[in-house]
Amino acid sequence: MIELALMVAPLLVVSGDGFSGWLALNDTIMGGSSSGVCRSGPSGLVLEAEVIETGGGFVSCRSPLFSPPLDLSAYRALQLDLLGDGRRYKLAVACADGVAGLTELIPGGLRWVSEFATSSEGLTTVEIPFEKLKASVRAQPMALPLLRFDPSRITRLQILHSKFGDDGRPNPGFRAGALRLGIEAIRAVP
Repeated sequence: MIELALMVAPLLVVSGDGFSGWLALNDTIMGGSSSGVCRSGPSGLVLEAEVIETGGGFVSCRSPLFSPPLDLSAYRALQLDLLGDGRRYKLAVACADGVAGLTELIPGGLRWVSEFATSSEGLTTVEIPFEKLKASVRAQPMALPLLRFDPSRITRLQILHSKFGDDGRPNPGFRAGALRLGIEAIRAVP
């Protein structure tokens, strides 16, 4: 018998002009002074920013809300094709929780996050298994035994450069200053 994973082809979630609804979300929402913009085009999404550590220390690009939520339950991971700068970034995934929306009552919202490194030259392809995503609220890990990541209810994707890693500790790959990250494509892979 052939396993289901072998029968499922990768799914292109977003690429090229499909990033057109993505917007910057920076530490200015919490009193910081970093600035960043997201630009989309035929080659994908570019995040250009000036990261200021004091008062926040993060910049990001995030998707619009997916309605209906993305159902990626037939897949085991997200794969990102990036033109990086040698920094460490985080992928943050928001999900509808199926528990009467209780996680949406958490200020800042619950996100499922995982760190990844980029090369300073050429294309970096990273694969982030769903099982590696960690529950987090505002860069702080959360122990939530009743909640599990649900790949069938993904409502938003976000790429961040933050002074905090996915474990809540300082990100060893964080650097203040000018930043440029290209995101060519995001796929769901079996």
